[in-house]
Amino acid sequence: MSTKTGASGTALALANPWAVVPSLGNLDAYISAVNRLPLLTLEQEQEYARKFKDHNDIEAAGKLVLSHLRLVVSVSRKYLGYGLPHGDLIQEGNIGLMKAVKRFDPDQGVRLVSYALHWIRAEIHEYILKNWRMVKVATTKAQRKLFFNLRSMKQGFKDDADAPTHRDTLTDDQIDVMARELNVKREEVIEMEARMAGGDVMLDPAPNDDGDEAFGPIAYLADASHEPTAMMESRQRDVLATDGIAAALEGLDPRSRRIVEERWLKVNDDGSGGLTLHDLASEYGVSAERIRQIESAAMKKMKKALAAYA
Repeated sequence: MSTKTGASGTALALANPWAVVPSLGNLDAYISAVNRLPLLTLEQEQEYARKFKDHNDIEAAGKLVLSHLRLVVSVSRKYLGYGLPHGDLIQEGNIGLMKAVKRFDPDQGVRLVSYALHWIRAEIHEYILKNWRMVKVATTKAQRKLFFNLRSMKQGFKDDADAPTHRDTLTDDQIDVMARELNVKREEVIEMEARMAGGDVMLDPAPNDDGDEAFGPIAYLADASHEPTAMMESRQRDVLATDGIAAALEGLDPRSRRIVEERWLKVNDDGSGGLTLHDLASEYGVSAERIRQIESAAMKKMKKALAAYA
């Protein structure tokens, strides 16, 4: 920018304070600029509000918004403890301010600053609830009230020199005080305290510095039982364990079939198995080694039959 252009811009700003445009990307410059914007008198506010309401005068609405930007900055500072960027809080508050200007009725007998406070806070509250955690911590009206009062009341307990404890966790007496003052159940206070104390956990964390796969909840939260391939394999195993084995047994001679059933398929009421090799050897009048050979040959035959069945 040339010196001449810079001088012209300064002169314009001095002649018209509404023409102040802060440098983009610089929050300090923005705050400094909005604090230099002039406040409106009651008469000016009424005039601009009626122009916008009756004639949809956008320039008048702009002046109402600009003159109250410092209010948004002031309100947003109270929410810095939630760890969210100040610029984002201001931006959301500005949206609330514009909604307030759009709905403001100059004939209601209240100043815009009083009317706008509700809308500014509402937008900031909604932004915090959506972005403070990946999972929304408060959904009902009572939970929202708890969320925005719990931190300030806990801080009050810590600052109280007569408080029985300065720990981060609440005592039973403090929980009762909160529940009574906020008109909620003590169980709701305990639940919200637990929600706020918890943090976000990545389901699938990135590999660590050594290049190894980091262990995360995704490893044990995944339900493999309903994975299509696993379901097909499970169904196939069930079929083989019933129809497949029955078909394989049909291909054996009676002696081989009885040996296999006694050795592998029979379970008595007391949990014990069927006959032993020696029991079967005595029954058929052969050696235990011969029974083992018959069993081995039958198992190989059944394996081929099951492979063909599958």
